[in-house]
Amino acid sequence: MMAYTTANTIEEFRQHLADVHARIGAACAEAGRDPATVRLLPVSKTVSEERIRNAYAAGCRELGENKVQEAHRKWRAMSDLPGLKWSVIGHLQTNKAKLVAEFATEFQALDSLRVAEALDKRLQALGRSLDVLVQVNTSDEASKFGLLPREVEAFVKQLPAFASLHVRGLMTLALFSDDVAKVRPCFVRLRELRDRLLQSAPDGVAMDELSMGMSGDFELAIEEGATIVRVGQAIFGARKAPDSAYWPDAHAAGQR
Repeated sequence: MMAYTTANTIEEFRQHLADVHARIGAACAEAGRDPATVRLLPVSKTVSEERIRNAYAAGCRELGENKVQEAHRKWRAMSDLPGLKWSVIGHLQTNKAKLVAEFATEFQALDSLRVAEALDKRLQALGRSLDVLVQVNTSDEASKFGLLPREVEAFVKQLPAFASLHVRGLMTLALFSDDVAKVRPCFVRLRELRDRLLQSAPDGVAMDELSMGMSGDFELAIEEGATIVRVGQAIFGARKAPDSAYWPDAHAAGQR
């Protein structure tokens, strides 16, 4: 496991961001890709407002958050920062859709028509639109949210009904493991699924984006075609609990 040092000052954040961009550049060079085709999404879950403001001063202009209420609170507290965009990357319950519709520019965890309908209704009322990615459970773990790969095509075909949702691609959480042989297949499955969907996706549904890879495995994700990498600890520093602790448990919630 990598050791992640905590960034607090603007200069420390500048250095961490430079380090991550260097890793992205090296991974792209290895894979024969242009670094401009990979978007870095800094993930600020559990990070204080003060430290986020320093990250903003160091160049962060978009942030990913798992928990809607935490993200909404931070958005309100930092509404004075021009150009700062918020992406919700964690599971969404329908009763929180109104919060996401109010502030987010992107939602990366769409996996149910009920949530799509709730978001669309709220967005229409506000005159807003939202970029969305469909979450896919590529590791076939009962504890994770997301559609199984075999369910995605039929799901995507129903999304044009929700005019305020702009479908951009797919997202996955790989297996939480240090074993590359176990993690890589999760990324391969998402890319292969996207490639199949390019042939069948309805008009108005784009399949350009693959959001996959986090601090410990984003080079592997880039090798397999990631266009968005969600990086928290390599920018902000180590969190107190492992990654898996910050993602809702679908099994406990009574869902696959």
